[in-house]
Amino acid sequence: MIGRLPFARIARCLSVSVFTTLLSMVVLVVLVTADVRPWLANVVATAVGTVPSYVLNRRWVWGLRDTSDPWREVAPFWVLSFAGLVVSTLAVDRADHVAASLHLTGATRTVGLLAANVAAFGVLWVVQFLLLDRVLFRRPPVAATEARPLPPTPSRSSR
Repeated sequence: MIGRLPFARIARCLSVSVFTTLLSMVVLVVLVTADVRPWLANVVATAVGTVPSYVLNRRWVWGLRDTSDPWREVAPFWVLSFAGLVVSTLAVDRADHVAASLHLTGATRTVGLLAANVAAFGVLWVVQFLLLDRVLFRRPPVAATEARPLPPTPSRSSR
């Protein structure tokens, strides 16, 4: 299965993930620093990153320019994102409890929360890529008859 994966697409998808993860992490740090509860900060941060993730994945990674199908693409993408949100929120919440039990505060606590967030999404990234590539943004292959160029038509001067 890995042998058939387009590595340029993997690199672009990874780039989108890095960008949107950094965006989400900035939002998470700002909100946690502002004393927003970590689980709520993570929900907001994930929602903020999901919109550019969808657009960039669909357009830049998979090169789709047609209209998005709300039921076949948009809804499942958001379900995937919010499944990741649930897993990452649980991870961030657990990390917060561990940090509290260790009496960690400030930057140490924030780094721990970020690490939990990144670890949770990192595990889910591979599954998400395969689902996007094989299901969500997959287009049926062009039939062999449609892919063949038409034979050249003879010009009037060659007759």
